[in-house]
Amino acid sequence: MRRFLVIALAVAPLLAGCGLIPGGGGEAVKAHDLNVVARDRVREGGTLRWGIATFPTQWNANHVDGDSATVRTVVDALMPAPFRSDERGRVSPDADYVLREAVTAVHPRQTVTLRLNPEARWSDGTPITWEDYRAQWRAMTGPAYRASSTTGYQDIQSVARGRDEHEVVITFGRRFADWRSLFRPLYPRSANASPAAFATAWLDRIPVTAGPFKVESIDTLARIVTLVRDDAWWGDRARLDRIVYRAMGRQALAGAFAAGEIDVFDVAPSAADYVRVKAIPGAVVRRAAGPGFRHLTLNGRSPILSDPRVRRAVAMAVDRQAVAQAGLRGLDWPGTVPNNHFFMGVQHGYQDNAGALGVHDAAGAAALLEEAGWRAAGQTRRKDGKELVLRFVLPAGSPQAESEGTLLRHMLGRVGIGLTLHPVPSGDFFARHVIPGDYDLATFSYAATPFPVSGSYGVYAGAAGGRWHANLGRIGSPEIDMALRAAAAELDPELARDHANVADRLIWEAVNVIPLYQRPQLVAVRPALANIGARGLRDLRYQDIGFTG
Repeated sequence: MRRFLVIALAVAPLLAGCGLIPGGGGEAVKAHDLNVVARDRVREGGTLRWGIATFPTQWNANHVDGDSATVRTVVDALMPAPFRSDERGRVSPDADYVLREAVTAVHPRQTVTLRLNPEARWSDGTPITWEDYRAQWRAMTGPAYRASSTTGYQDIQSVARGRDEHEVVITFGRRFADWRSLFRPLYPRSANASPAAFATAWLDRIPVTAGPFKVESIDTLARIVTLVRDDAWWGDRARLDRIVYRAMGRQALAGAFAAGEIDVFDVAPSAADYVRVKAIPGAVVRRAAGPGFRHLTLNGRSPILSDPRVRRAVAMAVDRQAVAQAGLRGLDWPGTVPNNHFFMGVQHGYQDNAGALGVHDAAGAAALLEEAGWRAAGQTRRKDGKELVLRFVLPAGSPQAESEGTLLRHMLGRVGIGLTLHPVPSGDFFARHVIPGDYDLATFSYAATPFPVSGSYGVYAGAAGGRWHANLGRIGSPEIDMALRAAAAELDPELARDHANVADRLIWEAVNVIPLYQRPQLVAVRPALANIGARGLRDLRYQDIGFTG
């Protein structure tokens, strides 16, 4: 399961050539806002001071404990990824690692062949070869390895040597359309040599790299990671001398930026930090459509919500537009509500599959509750002597979740559904409540990848072997699974989108996840910084980041 929830869910927008997405009220928002500048106009040298909110201990991004946004932010400057995404979610080979890629067979088995860049090598001098790919596949499917996700890897039948060590032949036992999502990032075979190496070799250290930067130091006491330009890198020379990542509490980031101690940090959806940073002379907040959305998840294993009629009543009782406007207040961002679980806005493949469940309809919700046997009895409905009261679990100290809970309590109360707010320690929110299923309703966010089906497959798939895995609502059906499998196995993109929309209609009817609104990505930067900011789905080229003045 993807942590930093951040269970990956693709919302790759298909945009106009200008990179704008229509927003509410005729507004337009950018798919990315990076201050893109040609490399030859970026000054060579300098240190970029990057503020981060957490300090990881596990730097193996493929391990369940290393699957975090912060780890990716650092590792993307250091480790190979065979494919890169643009702001539209279109994926192509990164020539620094893969020169050519092709589906070389479909029958009887899907076969993919990668031609590796023969100049690519690990920082210890070892060439990057087909063996690194095979070792990672085995680790990501090995029962003793705690892999962050087995999606796609479990469909591979073999990874073999091609005509030489720089050719990888990947044969799938079951078709997997999003095969380009795999091996992102790629780790050396030494990292995957055993479960012990996978779990411990990258604790508090990054021993091997293969990118434009390498590690100079990791200071666990000061909570600082320092990268320096790797002069052995075979690609375009990094413009920066070094990148210094400094971890501090999220509340401290805006203050450090204002004091000139850091040059860039993720403002996140904090209206207070956004207003504060905008007031700093010379500061720039880069703004783009965020790769993810806020949502309300319903627990289908709670006694009351096991009835789909009650879940549908909840969906119809919630005024999502009002929730969006409240959640985005102060961020200068259009509050639009998505009616698709796989595609957002004008993304190619987007269609409104919500039907009646996508419309705020208190009268319709009340009628459904009556049909389900919940009779009006004062402020809260009753059935068989039991009150219709749901428990909204939220992380303590989260103003956003507290606001959402208050709004939901009012909206649901109008149709006779009681709602109690149950704050829990933030560290327990997922680990002890959402993941084990100890809640009725909860709000959090799903993050995006450029892979619409495989990225979200586990969120909506039924239980396997008695375990729900990433489906935190524990709501599914054989029909949903069938549509998901068809989409995941379809190599024709148009047909895959059709299957995904079939699944989406069924997910709306089941009422598992109710999308609330797409979140903005807000990144504070110094005005002289180039090729960094709000990236949306676009992969950063760390070697091109630098200063223009």
